[in-house]
Amino acid sequence: MTRSARANGGQGGPRGRVRMSPPPDLVAAPGYGARRLYQAYLAAWNRHVDAVLTGPQFAVLSAIRAHPDADQTALAGAVALDTSTMADVCRRMERRGLITRTAAPHDARAKVLTLTEDGAAALTETNRRARALDEALLDGCPPEQRPQLASLLNDLGQQWERVAERDTL
Repeated sequence: MTRSARANGGQGGPRGRVRMSPPPDLVAAPGYGARRLYQAYLAAWNRHVDAVLTGPQFAVLSAIRAHPDADQTALAGAVALDTSTMADVCRRMERRGLITRTAAPHDARAKVLTLTEDGAAALTETNRRARALDEALLDGCPPEQRPQLASLLNDLGQQWERVAERDTL
């Protein structure tokens, strides 16, 4: 038996591959847990919601619907995207015919985002599947605790964004 197989109790994974546990220091790190959650979420999104429309694109479509006639920079902040990523996301969605970008009346450099009919239809259908994914992801969490969990995750996100903006720890 190989050393790695012995470390795994002799159990091979798929196709004889050894499955190892992550080191304890990683399991104790909140960033590792967040990364695992995010990777699992992306895999579930791609499989069950939409393999073409990404989570950030979905967030932008949702924000456009919630804030009609808002400019691209303001919406970037609302969906936690930096402005260069937002510009790239919007260019791709505009090429797909999901949104239009027009010059803002108050500043020709700013772009006002609007949903197209195709964008509104994609948002409606994707939203239905995304809510079903939310239900599946929170299946083990009691319904009365789900709002607190979502609030805690968003609070952590805000705190981690503040830490990322610091010059030093």
